[in-house]
Amino acid sequence: MTSPQKRGILSLQKNKERMLMMQIEIDHVNMTYPNGRRALEDVSLTMDSPSLVGLLGPNGAGKSTLMKLLVAGLLPTGGEIRVDGTPLLQCERNLKARLGYLPQTFGLYDELTVWQFLDYMSALKGIQNSREAIASVLRATNLEERRKVKIRTLSGGQRQRVGVAQALLGTPQLLIFDEPTVGLDPEERIHFRNLFSQAAQDRIVLLSTHIIEDVQSVCSRLIVINEGRILFTGTPSRLIQMAQGHVGVFEETGNAAGEFQITARVNTARGVSCRAVAKVLPSFAQPVEPNLEDAYLYLIHMGPQEAL
Repeated sequence: MTSPQKRGILSLQKNKERMLMMQIEIDHVNMTYPNGRRALEDVSLTMDSPSLVGLLGPNGAGKSTLMKLLVAGLLPTGGEIRVDGTPLLQCERNLKARLGYLPQTFGLYDELTVWQFLDYMSALKGIQNSREAIASVLRATNLEERRKVKIRTLSGGQRQRVGVAQALLGTPQLLIFDEPTVGLDPEERIHFRNLFSQAAQDRIVLLSTHIIEDVQSVCSRLIVINEGRILFTGTPSRLIQMAQGHVGVFEETGNAAGEFQITARVNTARGVSCRAVAKVLPSFAQPVEPNLEDAYLYLIHMGPQEAL
């Protein structure tokens, strides 16, 4: 192969890589609903491909609102969202062609078979070679043997897998999953964690979940949100470091008092062992090494200023 040919091939490869790259910028976004409830306040974030981002926060924290804004299901009441430098409102159609989305409540057509439903979703997404695309996501979600079964006969976990499968159709560059492992057994959750990790090798995957184990094992970056504000963004190890010296265990007694938040109680032969987080551990607590769940709960209960 001549040098010009090599340069041409390298140029095509670089152009392809640039086409596959994606950047999402959330710039001072606010969201207030018509009833006056403020769901998001001054949220600023940047996400670049490839990345697997975990979105954590308690119920009502603003996670689902943020995801709806990212898919243009809602319009912010302040600030701006940009995709590759272009305001989202100006590239909404282009974004949706590059998007795979599984909301927390996702309606399925119960009288269709799994294959028929995925074929319908392929048509909505404008996928040309739908048969190959459907076969690929069926393999990825372990639904090959259920492809001819009507959706109404599926278990809750199998229905969730169908939801994940439709999001994966067409190899989108942005994947957003809201509680994707709800209803799945431990073995299935491990399978899907591996699937999300593989998908994030060349695109952005945003994973919102209450299951700390799901984000701990696969996410390279975490976003913690509470009461509409970003409390933390960074690596899991950085979040754990913030909780060093603030996690302890002690035996529960009537005299155990202090400013701490109990995160777990375990029955033992000696009584009830408590695990707690605190800005300053009480003298009767034995410090222990924090895990990601400890760090998350410490941040939520103590607040960002106290945690930092």
